[in-house]
Amino acid sequence: MSQPREPAAPLAGRVALVTGAGRRVGRAIALELGRCGMRVVVHFNGARDGADETVRLIRDAGGEASSTQADLSRTDAPDALIDTVLASHGQLDALVNSAAIMLRTPIGEVTTEEWEAMFALNVRAPFFLSQRAATALAEANGAIVNIADLAAFESWPAYVPHGMTKAAIVQMTRSLARALAPRVRVNAIAPGAVLLPDGWTPDEAEHLRATTPLARLGSPDDVARAVVYLLEADYVTGEVIRVDGGRHIRC
Repeated sequence: MSQPREPAAPLAGRVALVTGAGRRVGRAIALELGRCGMRVVVHFNGARDGADETVRLIRDAGGEASSTQADLSRTDAPDALIDTVLASHGQLDALVNSAAIMLRTPIGEVTTEEWEAMFALNVRAPFFLSQRAATALAEANGAIVNIADLAAFESWPAYVPHGMTKAAIVQMTRSLARALAPRVRVNAIAPGAVLLPDGWTPDEAEHLRATTPLARLGSPDDVARAVVYLLEADYVTGEVIRVDGGRHIRC
C-alpha cells in the first residue's frame, strides 16, 4: 500500500523546465514561475532572442533562469534536453510541456509534412520528455503540466490535425497521471482564446470575444496562473482545467 505523500513544498528554489518559453504562452508561464521563486530553464528552438528576453525579465525581477536550445521535433532531442537540465541543475521538480505548433489545415489541403510536424512537436515530444523526466520528478515529488487546447474538446474544421494532437495530450495526461502516481502528478490546461494565432484579424478577434460567455478574451497570464495552481495543488492529478472564459459552455 502506497504511503501518503507529504504536503507540497513551496515552489521557491525548485527547478522547472518550460518548453517553448521564448514567446507567447510559454514565456508567460516561465515569467510566472520565476516570480514564484522557481529556478526556470527556458527552452527554445528558433526563438533565441525571445528566450534571452525571457531569461532577462526573470533575472531583472530577482529570479534565476537559464536557457537551452533543442529542436524537439528530432527524435533524440527530448532525452537530450532532460539530460542537459539534470546535468546543469542536479534535479527537476516541474516539467511544463508548452512547445507546440498550430497550423491552419483545411480538409483537402493537409499535407503529410504538416501532419508529421504537428504530431512530432505536439504529441511525441511531450510524451518522451515526460518519460525521460519521470525518474527525476519522482525523486522530487514533482509534477508535469501539459498545455492542451480547447480544440481537444471541440470540432474546428480548419484545424482537424491540430485538434487531434491536443486530444492526444488530454489522453496522455490522464494515462501518465495513473502510470506515474503517487510520486508524480500530471495535469493539463486547455486554453481558449487567450492568445490569437498569428495573422488573425480584428474582426475574428471580436467574434471570439462576442461568443465567449465572460465577454472578453483571456491572456497568457491566465494560463500561467493556472500552471502555478497545478504545481501547488498536491491532491490534484489527471485533471484538465479549461481556461477559456466559459467557451466550452456556450452551446
